[in-house]
Amino acid sequence: MAKFKIITEQASSLPGPILITGAGGFVGAHLYSTLLKLRVDVFGVAHSKDSWRLKALEIESSVHFDLTDQNQLKKVLNELKPATIFNLAAYGAYPHQTSPELTYAVNLGVVETLAAWCTVSGSILIQTGSSSEYGTNCSGPLETDKEEPNSRYAVSKLAATKLLAHLATTSNLTATVVRLYSVYGPLEDPTRLIPTLVREGLDGRLPEFSPETITRDFIYIDDAVRSLIEVGEFLQKNRKFEIFNLATGVATSMSEVASSSRATFGIETAPKFVNNLRSWDLQNWFGNPNKIRTLVGWLHLETFASGLSKTAVWYKKESNRSYLDPSLVADSGGKTGKTKMLSVIVACYRDELAIQEMYTRLKRVLGDRELNYEIIFVNDCSPDDSLGVIQKISEDDSQVIGINHARNFGSQSAFLSGMSVASGDACVLMDGDLQDPPELIDEFLTKWGDGFEVVYGVRVSRDAPWYMRVAYKLFYRILSAVSPFKIPKDAGDFSLISRPVMDAMLAFPERDLFLRTSRAYSGHIQCGIDYVRPERPYGTSTNNFFKNVGWAIKGILSVSKKPLTYISVAGLILFVLTTLALIIQVVLKIVAPESAPPGAVTSILVSMFFGAVNLLGISIVGEYVGRILDEVRGRPRFIVRSTTKNGKVSLNSKVDK
Repeated sequence: MAKFKIITEQASSLPGPILITGAGGFVGAHLYSTLLKLRVDVFGVAHSKDSWRLKALEIESSVHFDLTDQNQLKKVLNELKPATIFNLAAYGAYPHQTSPELTYAVNLGVVETLAAWCTVSGSILIQTGSSSEYGTNCSGPLETDKEEPNSRYAVSKLAATKLLAHLATTSNLTATVVRLYSVYGPLEDPTRLIPTLVREGLDGRLPEFSPETITRDFIYIDDAVRSLIEVGEFLQKNRKFEIFNLATGVATSMSEVASSSRATFGIETAPKFVNNLRSWDLQNWFGNPNKIRTLVGWLHLETFASGLSKTAVWYKKESNRSYLDPSLVADSGGKTGKTKMLSVIVACYRDELAIQEMYTRLKRVLGDRELNYEIIFVNDCSPDDSLGVIQKISEDDSQVIGINHARNFGSQSAFLSGMSVASGDACVLMDGDLQDPPELIDEFLTKWGDGFEVVYGVRVSRDAPWYMRVAYKLFYRILSAVSPFKIPKDAGDFSLISRPVMDAMLAFPERDLFLRTSRAYSGHIQCGIDYVRPERPYGTSTNNFFKNVGWAIKGILSVSKKPLTYISVAGLILFVLTTLALIIQVVLKIVAPESAPPGAVTSILVSMFFGAVNLLGISIVGEYVGRILDEVRGRPRFIVRSTTKNGKVSLNSKVDK
């Protein structure tokens, strides 16, 4: 109780409101949870509201957006006006975090934005650095010792520290850097050492250990959280830039880790030590905490053995065991292996009036789902101001991406263009005219969750004249009849397509893809959802009779060679009938001349009939030859002139291969 009282007093002294970035991460989530219990003016920023750590800690109040979106970050800062900022956002510390761009954007770019805001507002900034900044100089270095970073992550974290030191000297920035060593405890990344120990230990086993003489400086999570609060109190009182090592000063060897594990879980098996060090791993990695002890008064309260025991007790609860699952590997965005990513691709042409409503309805549908998502508007060189509308939306929402084609390539190419940049585990294809209702995506997602890899919309009816409805029905049934594989009737492009099917479709070499037949050809587990296709609410349709005929021909030729077979069969039948007719004509002339058909009318009609048949046959062959010509030319299916992100249009000139 005394310890909690001290933390309460220290937390109360921090100026508010308090903002915690990286609140979905390991240390950030625990700091957020602790401060929420002590104050009401605490806000946490996580990339996704589906952070599994925040769920485990029963926190539902986080602000979620991409921190690298500077416009959005500045907007949140201006709205919340935090007086204290704890920046725990980081990227690149884990093997699966390999993007150089994100490493510098998160570890340096975000810090610069926060520092600039704090300089103007007079707020204080507590930046979590890393012991990795010392690099190869890793055995008990002082804060003033030379840094020798040996990874991109270490370089980026050190650059942020140097930047803050510079700004603290040259401007009014009040900041400090806390270099964390090996923090552990409940809700740590389950692929790390301590969760692996606990997972194996609870099953009565020991994992393989690194060489027994390897040392690390382990800090229990409660001690780490308390240190950040105490450093914040120190900064508020002293208003000076400092660097602190957050370490115990105890070099715990792998031999000692193994001994503590055996004692905690009652395992008698002897540990096995293997040489599994990676190229960047260091032999003796421990810190010197004298400065933080002297200036701040922080002391660690938990030994490695006691902290491991507390961690094991937490995980022993049945409700907590699932957080040891290695598939819960978190990335920079707060996403987990169990959180799916959806890319919604909207093909836009003359849809200026519909785009804003489409966006609003999509956000409503997707916001109710616990998944990460992006919305990709593909402006297929629309002659209206679709580009401007998309740019304005993306300025306020970092989850919106705009792709702008150099000319109009058609909806099929627009969808392929969006699919080529989509990062989701699945994509949804939909037209931008609102004839594909966004609300149906909720049912798509349910079927996807049930294991279906493709979910398509089935147009059981549509708001159109009766003759058009009949024509559409007839087309899909002809298409299905001539296809050598199953094509669902009345199913357009509106669909959810999982990543394996998406990748297969993108790998198709044809230049003139018909996506609904390519989707069917890909196979996998598919199902349909019935819906009524509404009338276009804004503007007039860009389709007409000739375009629809062209679509029908394109669809049929994309799946079947049967039209050529039909011509051959028809030619054979007509040849046989013609031969029989000639024989009969000759016989009648010989046997009964008066019975032979007289006049030129019959000859003319026969000639016209065969001429029409020949012309039809040539035209069908010509369609196939035309497709062959397109494939031989190998021209790109689309050319991207520019992309739009965060309201900024960047010239791209991406050409589809």
